[in-house]
Amino acid sequence: MKKSWMKAAICGILAGTAMLGGVMSADASDIRILPVDTAKFWAGARFDFDVEVANAKGLQNVDVQINGVSADKYFGKEAVTKVLDNGVTSYRIDGVNFAKPGDVKVTVTAKDSLGTSTQSAAYKVVKEASQKKAKNVILFVGDGMSLQIREIGRILSKGMTNGKFNDLLAMEKLDHNCLITTSGYDSLVTDSANSASAYATGHKSVVNAMGVYEDSTKDPLDDPKVENISEILKRTRGMSVGIVTQAESTDATPAAMVGHTRRRALQDYLSNNYLEEYHRPDVIMGGGSARYVPKSVAGSKRKDDINVIQKFKDLGYTFVDNSTDMMAAPADKPLLGLFTPSTMNVYIDREMLRDPKVLKGHMDQPNLMNMTKKTLDILSKNPNGFFAMIEGGSIDKQLHVMDWQRSAYDLIEFDKSIEYAEKWAKEHGDNTLIIVVADHSHGISISGTYHERDGKTGEDAVRTYAKSIFPTFKDVNHDGFPENPDPDVTIAVQYANHPEYYENYRFMKTPTPPALAITETKEEAVQNGDKIEYHQVSKASSKANPARIPKNGKAELVPANIPKNETQECHSADDVVLNAGGPGSEYFHGVMDNTEVFFGMLRALGIDATKSHK
Repeated sequence: MKKSWMKAAICGILAGTAMLGGVMSADASDIRILPVDTAKFWAGARFDFDVEVANAKGLQNVDVQINGVSADKYFGKEAVTKVLDNGVTSYRIDGVNFAKPGDVKVTVTAKDSLGTSTQSAAYKVVKEASQKKAKNVILFVGDGMSLQIREIGRILSKGMTNGKFNDLLAMEKLDHNCLITTSGYDSLVTDSANSASAYATGHKSVVNAMGVYEDSTKDPLDDPKVENISEILKRTRGMSVGIVTQAESTDATPAAMVGHTRRRALQDYLSNNYLEEYHRPDVIMGGGSARYVPKSVAGSKRKDDINVIQKFKDLGYTFVDNSTDMMAAPADKPLLGLFTPSTMNVYIDREMLRDPKVLKGHMDQPNLMNMTKKTLDILSKNPNGFFAMIEGGSIDKQLHVMDWQRSAYDLIEFDKSIEYAEKWAKEHGDNTLIIVVADHSHGISISGTYHERDGKTGEDAVRTYAKSIFPTFKDVNHDGFPENPDPDVTIAVQYANHPEYYENYRFMKTPTPPALAITETKEEAVQNGDKIEYHQVSKASSKANPARIPKNGKAELVPANIPKNETQECHSADDVVLNAGGPGSEYFHGVMDNTEVFFGMLRALGIDATKSHK
């Protein structure tokens, strides 16, 4: 992963120039302060403070002041100053906090042979408590759950009568809502690691990172850390923690609730790191068993011989790998449930079609409703309360492969889990804050409906305006899941950002990616002195997957509108909707930054992060 601050065009992060005798010098030192300017802190929450000085010519002095007091004196800890392998000088104090609410200003002055450079950062420190405190928090994250896929799920699950929805989704009935902005501090469009990390820490980060601020080194594990919600709640109140997903349990969203790394791909490290007591989840469920078994085991994705499953067993965890055993697992012991080697299969394939070739032998995977039930059964045994993050992971993954039907059914499953949690909360003291939010969006839109009743196919069968008659999904048994994901009148869904693909508007019974990766080799002429030499140059590209062409041979070839090397649809920067209910949910209103989800949770719980639980 490239170091974003080393790029010349990063605005607002580097000082870049300094005054020399009234003249601006472009050669003076660059200063970066971590955490970054505009960061917000919960009083007492711990973080690593770092100042990096780059491009210095004979660096003489670095002076770091916090509210006019030297940083080491302010924090009561001596800074570690060292020159890194890349020539950058780091001034770092780990494990500090701001104990009191208020405004904080950091001013850094670096003096070298060319002059003096100055950089500053302004922080806000808060500590709040809602009028009615929550004992528990359940954070439901619909990965990639844009407003449009929510609406599609509502159309399928609830139906319409004369233009009115027969009912709303369970998430939409929660008392409060707001819009959430999703950008990281490095880019407009984020990924799941960065966005989930904002929910878990209250701090922005960069794409592929969680629980850290990106420094200039190559090491993905040495970046300045920020304490996450799992660590704060265990440290201050001894609460239980659960992370539940249908993705790999070490995938970006669940891992962001616990881990610290600049590279989300280090999933073998993350699974082993889950064992650390200061943030160890009491319930871990999802796919991804290949990240937990030693490399000597067939199918392992680890690069070492660590048996992480056995380590959890040695700590007293019940281990399960199927739905039957999960439901029978005792509620008085912590639980590790890993149901597939990689991402779990989606609802349509797991619960409806049940094709053994698609399920690859994993015929007894649990649904998210039962995973939620078992999680709450276990976590609620702790009298100090609990925090649970429950993710609908494949809402996102199915939109990436442009399979809105599979995404919509997983959204319905996600909503049914929320419905169960809402009922559970009312039956258990009504002291649980429930938050439902997406981590980012996808650029999809409903342009109308699609049918071939009059013989038209392809784009000619997309019905807009008055011709967009209502879809004919039917839920005969009234369980919220239409029996047929491909009725004669279906929804016409368009994608804003996509590779080259064939659009046939119909449901694919076998999961089929939209594009295939290819390598293009071209001969390029290169001038070498007086000679022209010809070299073979390879370039990654993609092409539409012909498997998406229906048997009648009629499918629209849609040209790519994103870089040619992309094989999937991409995230968008659209705001997402948050719904919340229970104690503290009134915090969420209007338009809010994604980091505010963290502060809303700690506010509801009334956490004093300056104290530690005994």
